[in-house]
Amino acid sequence: MRGKGHRLAAAGSAALIASSVLAGCGSGDGGITINVYKYPQQNFQKIVDNCNERADGYEIVYHKLPREADGQREQMVRRLAAGDDDMDVLALDVTWTAELAEAGWIREFTGSTKAQVEDGTLETPLETARYEGKLYGAPDNTNVQLLWYRGDLVPTPPTTWSEMIEMGTRLEEDGDDKTPGRVAAQGKQYEGLVVLYNTLVNTAGGQVLDDGGSKAVIDDGAVEALEVLKQFATSKVVDPSFSNAAEDDARLAMETGKAAFQLNWPYVYAAAQAVPDLAPNLKWAPFPSIDGGPAKVTVGGINYGVSAFSRHPDESFDAVTCLRSAEHQKFAAINDGVPPTIESVYDDPEMAKPYPMKEAILETLKNASVRPRTPAYQNVSTVISTVLSPPADIDPRPTADRLRAELQDALDSKGVLP
Repeated sequence: MRGKGHRLAAAGSAALIASSVLAGCGSGDGGITINVYKYPQQNFQKIVDNCNERADGYEIVYHKLPREADGQREQMVRRLAAGDDDMDVLALDVTWTAELAEAGWIREFTGSTKAQVEDGTLETPLETARYEGKLYGAPDNTNVQLLWYRGDLVPTPPTTWSEMIEMGTRLEEDGDDKTPGRVAAQGKQYEGLVVLYNTLVNTAGGQVLDDGGSKAVIDDGAVEALEVLKQFATSKVVDPSFSNAAEDDARLAMETGKAAFQLNWPYVYAAAQAVPDLAPNLKWAPFPSIDGGPAKVTVGGINYGVSAFSRHPDESFDAVTCLRSAEHQKFAAINDGVPPTIESVYDDPEMAKPYPMKEAILETLKNASVRPRTPAYQNVSTVISTVLSPPADIDPRPTADRLRAELQDALDSKGVLP
């Protein structure tokens, strides 16, 4: 799951700076077509047009993939498996790097192209583009969840899960229908629950899989994460719909006055601006930790990969350099609400109004974590979401044992996936 790619409210449409000359971008004559496959992004065509004005000897053509991540992956995997050479640049969910690299379907970034990608890019997004020590993608956008809370009810935000549950419990016990203390989050049997659990595991210093991605670990930190998830799911502050809730359900719980806290992606800020009673009171803080240290929040996002079957790899790498430049990441952040992966973009003055929470996002990104890296990630995700659903039924130690066994079977291609 890449996180929500909703558009953030902007003070006005930010113009692309035509005079800015980027490495690898010149004046194009359209001699070669570079086919870019990406999910529907509202203003992406403007970025493509801008790069085409600078392209040297090629023209970028934007092909829209299905809106849902599963549909995107299915279309790309089928075509790559068939050796389709009409695909050049691919916008890949951060969870697909290992799978496609292991299959030999995407090219490694090397030399000056690799150096350009790594220069100024935040480390955790870069980690999502690496497999076995090699770089297979160029981070285009990223995402992290924050703690959102009602400032009219909560003067000082909690820093840990225990504090959040305690604050919410007091609000529930001492308040009335107009002062809710509930916490809204994602507990449905899908990738959102996997992201929540992975964040808790990494925050607790635990591991789901070993570094090679071939062995299920589920160590003491992973068990502690189960304990925290169980405590939350059975507390007085959990939203009653938690076990069926996705991102928009959490957002709506706060917008309709049913929650004092929510754990969610930054897109909720723009959505809240249309709710007069909530907008002036919506505040944000870093994701709650377990022991008071920084939470290691799971990142989402998109990386550009270059197909191993592309007939024009040099032009494809050049196109990637332009499409993900700092200039274009800023444009996409302001106009399409996707957080940048290049650190300097966060310091741009034009980011201040649409991204008032940018410092919290940047702080979170510097301590963030990635999902387990394995070519079998889709199977791993399915097992985790199934075993942990519903979260209120978690029995930490037995659940950990079941999770470890079923994950190992999935990694070894044994048994039937749930």
